[in-house]
Amino acid sequence: MDDGFDLRRIVTGHGDDGRSIVTIDGPPGRRQGSLREIWNTDSAAIDSKDHGDRGAGPQNLSPAAKGTNFRWFILPPADPSISKEALEKSVAARFEALGASDERPDTSRHPAMHRTKTIDYVVVLSGSVTLLLDSDERDLHPFDVVVQRGTNHAWINKGDEPALLCAVLIDADLVA
Repeated sequence: MDDGFDLRRIVTGHGDDGRSIVTIDGPPGRRQGSLREIWNTDSAAIDSKDHGDRGAGPQNLSPAAKGTNFRWFILPPADPSISKEALEKSVAARFEALGASDERPDTSRHPAMHRTKTIDYVVVLSGSVTLLLDSDERDLHPFDVVVQRGTNHAWINKGDEPALLCAVLIDADLVA
């Protein structure tokens, strides 16, 4: 599927001699539907001599405990011809594939509503999207930033072109 985004990431590290080098220069490590993993961390120490691709492992919606997920995600325009039932089935399958079926506590407003135990920094890079919350919504445009603090939400593209967003999800102890 060509979605019109040729995404590149560069990862640095250290060689055996301790000098800084580029260890990865290419596309995202893993692609699952609209998500492209850039990099992930867990609670382990960061070894800059490890040349493994931390974006190529299993993809989960939420990061590991005390970890982070750094990703691009692409939102295609909403398809008004899809029934609510078909949309629910499709969205449920996507969340299940990301190990996140239990992160959909209340989908009454929209099937894509979900809540993670994270603080997220999300930047709209291109296109336009709408952030839906339980009792509010905001239209977002390129370079708008959302600080998502563990609230139930969904991202909806009401436009006619795909939208590209970049997000960092950080595992958090949420109080709400």
